[in-house]
Amino acid sequence: MQYVATLAARTRTRPELRLGVSPRGSIGWLRAAQALAYGQGRGYVVPDDIKTVARPVLAHRLLLTADADVRGISVTDVLDDVLASVPAPTRTQAN
Repeated sequence: MQYVATLAARTRTRPELRLGVSPRGSIGWLRAAQALAYGQGRGYVVPDDIKTVARPVLAHRLLLTADADVRGISVTDVLDDVLASVPAPTRTQAN
């Protein structure tokens, strides 16, 4: 949960975005990751689940600034950068 919260907070501080991930968007993101994990036979979410569902869940929730749009920056570019900028938790960090 902390990983999703950290990633969501990063989207709200990005200068390319007028609107980042909301708390409700974070919940939807986590639930989508849980559904993916369950579909793969796991009762727990791993960081790759969160990354895998990020684009389909969040791309429509993020709004670019006009400047970013003019410069040709896409929402997925920003999202990919956010995902790369936050280290995924390891098992020892989660305990």
